[in-house]
Amino acid sequence: MDYVVIIEKGEHSFGAYVPDLPGCVAVGETREEVMNLIREAIEFHVEGLREGGRPVPPPASSIELVRVAA
Repeated sequence: MDYVVIIEKGEHSFGAYVPDLPGCVAVGETREEVMNLIREAIEFHVEGLREGGRPVPPPASSIELVRVAA
Protein backbone atom coordinates (compact mmCIF):
# COMPACT_ATOMS: atom_id res chain seq x y z
CA MET A 1 0.00 0.00 0.00
CA ASP A 2 1.14 3.54 -0.70
CA TYR A 3 0.30 6.04 2.03
CA VAL A 4 0.73 9.80 1.76
CA VAL A 5 3.39 11.01 4.19
CA ILE A 6 3.55 14.67 5.18
CA ILE A 7 7.05 15.89 6.02
CA GLU A 8 7.60 19.12 7.90
CA LYS A 9 10.98 20.75 8.42
CA GLY A 10 11.48 22.18 11.87
CA GLU A 11 14.26 24.37 13.19
CA HIS A 12 16.48 21.40 14.11
CA SER A 13 14.66 18.31 12.85
CA PHE A 14 12.12 16.84 10.44
CA GLY A 15 8.71 15.50 11.40
CA ALA A 16 6.51 13.16 9.42
CA TYR A 17 2.96 11.90 9.78
CA VAL A 18 0.46 9.83 7.83
CA PRO A 19 -3.00 11.44 7.48
CA ASP A 20 -4.69 8.08 6.89
CA LEU A 21 -3.14 6.50 10.01
CA PRO A 22 -3.85 8.82 12.95
CA GLY A 23 -1.06 8.66 15.52
CA CYS A 24 1.51 7.35 13.07
CA VAL A 25 4.35 9.86 13.38
CA ALA A 26 8.15 10.06 13.32
CA VAL A 27 10.86 12.63 13.99
CA GLY A 28 14.42 12.57 12.69
CA GLU A 29 17.43 14.83 12.32
CA THR A 30 17.46 14.56 8.51
CA ARG A 31 14.87 14.05 5.80
CA GLU A 32 16.39 10.64 5.00
CA GLU A 33 16.24 9.58 8.63
CA VAL A 34 12.63 10.66 9.09
CA MET A 35 11.62 8.80 5.92
CA ASN A 36 13.23 5.60 7.20
CA LEU A 37 11.57 6.05 10.58
CA ILE A 38 8.10 6.77 9.19
CA ARG A 39 8.34 3.69 6.96
CA GLU A 40 9.05 1.60 10.07
CA ALA A 41 6.27 3.40 11.95
CA ILE A 42 3.74 2.61 9.21
CA GLU A 43 4.69 -1.07 9.22
CA PHE A 44 4.47 -1.19 13.03
CA HIS A 45 1.15 0.67 13.05
CA VAL A 46 -0.43 -1.63 10.46
CA GLU A 47 0.90 -4.71 12.27
CA GLY A 48 -0.62 -3.47 15.53
CA LEU A 49 -3.99 -2.88 13.89
CA ARG A 50 -4.01 -6.38 12.42
CA GLU A 51 -2.93 -8.02 15.67
CA GLY A 52 -5.70 -6.14 17.47
CA GLY A 53 -8.27 -7.36 14.97
CA ARG A 54 -8.93 -3.83 13.75
CA PRO A 55 -9.27 -2.88 10.09
CA VAL A 56 -6.34 -1.29 8.31
CA PRO A 57 -7.52 1.96 6.75
CA PRO A 58 -6.94 1.99 3.01
CA PRO A 59 -4.92 4.87 1.63
CA ALA A 60 -7.38 7.66 0.90
CA SER A 61 -5.36 10.89 1.04
CA SER A 62 -3.81 12.39 -2.04
CA ILE A 63 -1.57 15.33 -2.74
CA GLU A 64 -1.67 18.11 -5.27
CA LEU A 65 0.94 20.81 -5.62
CA VAL A 66 -0.39 24.30 -6.27
CA ARG A 67 1.92 26.88 -7.83
CA VAL A 68 1.30 30.53 -6.97
CA ALA A 69 3.25 33.70 -7.58
CA ALA A 70 4.95 34.77 -4.40
